[in-house]
Amino acid sequence: MNRKWTVLALLATLTACGKGNVREEFPDPARAYPAGGTYVNLDNLRQYAPGMNKSQVQELLGTPQFNEGLWGVRNWNYVFNFRRSVGAEPIQCQFQVNFDSKGVASGQRWKPDSCAALLEPAPAPVAPAPPPPPPVVAPLRLSADALFAFDSANLSAVGRAKLDEFVQDLRASNAAQTLNIIGYTDRIGSDAYNMDLSRRRAQSVRNYLVQRGIPAAAIHAEGRGNSAPLVQCDEAAGAALLDCLAPNRRVEIVVAGA
Repeated sequence: MNRKWTVLALLATLTACGKGNVREEFPDPARAYPAGGTYVNLDNLRQYAPGMNKSQVQELLGTPQFNEGLWGVRNWNYVFNFRRSVGAEPIQCQFQVNFDSKGVASGQRWKPDSCAALLEPAPAPVAPAPPPPPPVVAPLRLSADALFAFDSANLSAVGRAKLDEFVQDLRASNAAQTLNIIGYTDRIGSDAYNMDLSRRRAQSVRNYLVQRGIPAAAIHAEGRGNSAPLVQCDEAAGAALLDCLAPNRRVEIVVAGA
């Protein structure tokens, strides 16, 4: 009989020891002390990890809130409150730390499970899309025959009207601009004369744009004479050659963002 009771006592002891390794159910949060739980420091909670001893866990999370005691128990329970933004209603979660027989944290649980996601940093705000670039004014190629009288650098009425349209488009782009005005001639005449005429025509356009309110510092004018021809007209002669070479007599205005 004594032997029988000894066996039963031993089984009871083993059963009791085994229960120490079983995770407990979460206690009623109404029994937490302090009442309502605490607002845990998220940085501290993120530092918790299995492998810590009880002193380390207590330093990070505080004393367990359900009178578990500090030593000789396998589970510590907490009620934590989280507020995701200023003024928002708090979210209440239960947190349980499980210890092994040596008092080393071996795992943890949340109730509800979704509370674990609260430890993840809030997503960074999405940067607003950059504003669309201002519309770019296409390079303008103006016929010198439309801007000036033959062999002249004085703007015609038609030429001034065309430049007025250009200024209107430029202002509609609503962006700081720099302008490069380039004058060209055809190949008829000497290179020196053509270079001078192309410069005077480019300068005439520049002066008019300044009169229309474009900052002088934003405009550069130059002449390139009969360089960069658009057409060759090798087969034409006389008046036909003059007409054929008309595309080469031009003023180009190149617009670039400042």
